[in-house]
Amino acid sequence: MSIYVLLSIVGLVLILLGANYLTDGAVALAQKLKVPEIVIGLTIVAIGTSMPELVVSVISSINGQYDLSVGNVVGSNLFNILVILGIVALIKPVALTKGNIMRDLPMCLLSSVVLWAACSTNVLDGTNINIVSRSNGVIMLALFVGFLYMTITASRSEVVPAEKEEQESSKPLPLWLALIMLLGGFAGLIYGGELFIDNITEIARALSVSESVISITIVAAGTSMPELATSVVAMIKGRKGIALGNVVGSNISNVFLVLGASSVIHPLTLTGINQIDLMMVLLSTILMLMAAWTFGRKRIDRVEGGFFVACYIAYMIWLLQ
Repeated sequence: MSIYVLLSIVGLVLILLGANYLTDGAVALAQKLKVPEIVIGLTIVAIGTSMPELVVSVISSINGQYDLSVGNVVGSNLFNILVILGIVALIKPVALTKGNIMRDLPMCLLSSVVLWAACSTNVLDGTNINIVSRSNGVIMLALFVGFLYMTITASRSEVVPAEKEEQESSKPLPLWLALIMLLGGFAGLIYGGELFIDNITEIARALSVSESVISITIVAAGTSMPELATSVVAMIKGRKGIALGNVVGSNISNVFLVLGASSVIHPLTLTGINQIDLMMVLLSTILMLMAAWTFGRKRIDRVEGGFFVACYIAYMIWLLQ
């Protein structure tokens, strides 16, 4: 047991170091390409930090562990909004731009609706079989391509003034160094994440925790460690665009890319993922939208962040009963 604990700690250290380099590299790349940090957060950083989810879900699909494949996405998306965004808002209120409210958050809501629809075929058609088909996977992958196109196209006319001034007043790192920092950060996040997941799962199994619960809780939280570390480090460094973009972009990537690719490899027959789990993802996204629109403040404040974390704790208590 002690070796598993030690290796879990080593994994967390690698995750934190990777997050630090990834954030600095992403900021440098945004400055070099002269695009808003939110765009880098929504695309490069979000996809990179979603690699653990992609690896776990794809391997689970190949091995026939379909509930683990989907449970990883469901649990990760819940963790991203309720825990990561909640903690980030507790550190400092998250200010939102018009583009976030009108485009990014609604796209995140769409991904949650697609997740529910794809995983609720037994409810929609009245059959006893609940399956995420290959055709659903193809549609999700097409939506992911559309999301990337929309984000990149919109970035051409959305340079945040404060970021623009900083880009002009500070000397950006060379492109090669920014790329090395990005790749090194990704390597630390992915390897550290795998090390953490493998060993924390062994600890859970030694404590006789069921595999279905492990997928939505420990595995999902473990694969979300890169997002958590990256967003917290980015927020501490004042990089709100990367912190928010990482959460929103990761949720979109988890559904459209991770679940899409997994179901294209093999149709996912579900048995342990229920409507409460799926509705919790949809509810968390609606809560995020409500927080963004409340009183016209265009931000997610500390009270709302604390409420997000409390909702996650309540769901975990219910799940583990």
